[in-house]
Amino acid sequence: MLLTPATSASQSAMSGGKPPKGHFNLLYFASAASFTRKNSETLEAPVRASQLFDVLERRYPGIREKVLSSCAVTVNLEYIYLDMDEEADDGGLMIKEGDEVAIIPPVSSG
Repeated sequence: MLLTPATSASQSAMSGGKPPKGHFNLLYFASAASFTRKNSETLEAPVRASQLFDVLERRYPGIREKVLSSCAVTVNLEYIYLDMDEEADDGGLMIKEGDEVAIIPPVSSG
């Protein structure tokens, strides 16, 4: 399955609005936003959650090792676990049309 950005991808996701039909919003924070040079975009749905990192690696070569290896992921504000080294047991979770997914790198303060 080839995932491509929607025509109005950035505008829909950034405005917090609903993504175009057949798409989901993907939000990037901190180093994920820096790496992609985007705060958000929309991607075609559905996609199996366990395949999300593969999709992002194809779009942004190197993101898996440099960013995703230490990130948390949420789907509709619920944290999900994706194992980078093994076939993830995502319980069959599908990212569906209209969902909001966030890539959240670790945050430090001090």
